[in-house]
Amino acid sequence: MAQLRLALNQVDSTVGDLPANADTVLRWTRRAVEEGAHLVAFPEMMLTGYPVEDLALRPSFVEASRAALVELAGRLAEEGLGGVPVVVGYLDRMAEPTPRYGQPAGAPQNAGAVLFGGEVRLTFAKHHLPNYGVFDEFRYFVPGETLPVVRVHGVDVALAICEDLWQDGGRVPAARAAGAGLLLSINASPYERDKDDTRLELVRKRAQEAGCTTAYLATTGGQDELVFDGDSIVVGADGEVIARAPQFTETCLMLDLDLPAAPADPPSGTVDDGLRIDHRTLSPEPLPAYPARFTGEVAPPLGDEEEIYTALVTGLRAYVRKNGFRSVIIGLSGGIDSALVAALACDAVGAENVYGVSMPSRYSSGHSRSDAAELAERTGLNFRTQSIEPMFDAYMGALGLTGLAEENLQARLRGTLLMALSNQEGHIVLAPGNKSELACGYSTLYGDSVGAYGPIKDVYKTTVFALARWRNRAAAERGETPPIPENSISKPPSAELRPGQVDADSLPDYDVLDRVLELYVDRDQGAEQIAARGFDPALVTRVLRMTDTAEYKRRQYPPGTKISAKGFGKDRRLPVTNRWRESAGS
Repeated sequence: MAQLRLALNQVDSTVGDLPANADTVLRWTRRAVEEGAHLVAFPEMMLTGYPVEDLALRPSFVEASRAALVELAGRLAEEGLGGVPVVVGYLDRMAEPTPRYGQPAGAPQNAGAVLFGGEVRLTFAKHHLPNYGVFDEFRYFVPGETLPVVRVHGVDVALAICEDLWQDGGRVPAARAAGAGLLLSINASPYERDKDDTRLELVRKRAQEAGCTTAYLATTGGQDELVFDGDSIVVGADGEVIARAPQFTETCLMLDLDLPAAPADPPSGTVDDGLRIDHRTLSPEPLPAYPARFTGEVAPPLGDEEEIYTALVTGLRAYVRKNGFRSVIIGLSGGIDSALVAALACDAVGAENVYGVSMPSRYSSGHSRSDAAELAERTGLNFRTQSIEPMFDAYMGALGLTGLAEENLQARLRGTLLMALSNQEGHIVLAPGNKSELACGYSTLYGDSVGAYGPIKDVYKTTVFALARWRNRAAAERGETPPIPENSISKPPSAELRPGQVDADSLPDYDVLDRVLELYVDRDQGAEQIAARGFDPALVTRVLRMTDTAEYKRRQYPPGTKISAKGFGKDRRLPVTNRWRESAGS
């Protein structure tokens, strides 16, 4: 057996900020080397950020990534860190045409590299390219056709990138065929609710298939609608968990491993899936025996509500900070949605950077006004009241609107007021719509939909209530003031756009509605399938038709953190002009 101290840097990066991302690699490598690491790794596309989307199609960006990689190798050596191999993800290109995929020379690749001794010693590209959900990698990249293996202190380490573990075949069985002592996969795996359990079982399975210890290193942070929870895992060849990093936290998972020593002759030839072994020997001899310092800690996974809430905070914080904003503004109605968004914002960017505005009309109840004020007092956010009555009266006097037009005018006046304050004071507006409302079109274009970001866009209403209760409970357990007024949680939801209005006037009970929507939106089940589960056929038909006819509204809604398997956006792509309608019969 041979020993190896592995440093898995579960860190964040920003798309397009190559200098800052390179600085991050340098800084975390220095920390790892100071702790005696023998092999240092960073996530998928660390240098460029992930996902780069159509930036991959710009030759200038690809060349900037390649140049940044070479420069980084030199900087590591200049700082005395060149003697430790560093695995890092970046954006590369094919040198030759690839007729098999119909791609010319210069086609981009999702790639990784091993930096050592001031040089780029090995490069490789992702073999399996995902093309489902939010992923469009077949649109951008050419697959890699090698099994990269580096020999570090007498251990052969096979390398993979994200989807190479999620798909059967390819580099996992190839690692076994090559006799690798360690399989290291660098990843940028977006968060989804309950994905941590799926991920753990996947890594266990792949470790057993590879026949060696398997390290799954994931990124953390947020990028537009995606949030990354880290949750890096190291599993032994027997499938037992050796170490696991905490979720949503930048950290270095350091681990001393006992691994099989590599054979005298490096592996060569072609293995599973026709992959050609590309082997580099960096340090052939095993290290003298040393006492292990890092034996592995297993961070417990977060509970369901805490995990979702932390994902939402992480996504919002990343969007605000990475886009150069300092503060946010929210319309506070006293209802549960705006209250939860305000709590998320306070946790994400600090209450001092959150501005709440109560915008009452003649239909606003007294408790809505007082609930909004109480929320501000509980959280410490900046608060003001600005009535929309004068503006409303002016419009009504000029246009004489009635019915739905009169109701929607109030929402649009509030949206206009928020955007005016945003422009005047430099805040970004947060839209408080939830997934249930967006599904059914229960939001006003250019009113409720005004905003730069929708923090709970992918959160069903029943989960909104669950998260509010959890946040208050967590605060109480810590001896803090619960941020959300109890009345905002307990009172019937209402848009308060006409006297006595409640959501139940036009929507089914949220418990039933959300279960139907989850089957239709998230699982793509049809009306007959949903009704067969015991739901009223007429209700199913009604809900599905509301969802279908609201597609044009959702296309105009701002981005928001994705937490489900299928959020509105890149996950779910339906034509706006669409006459197909589901019916559950009678």
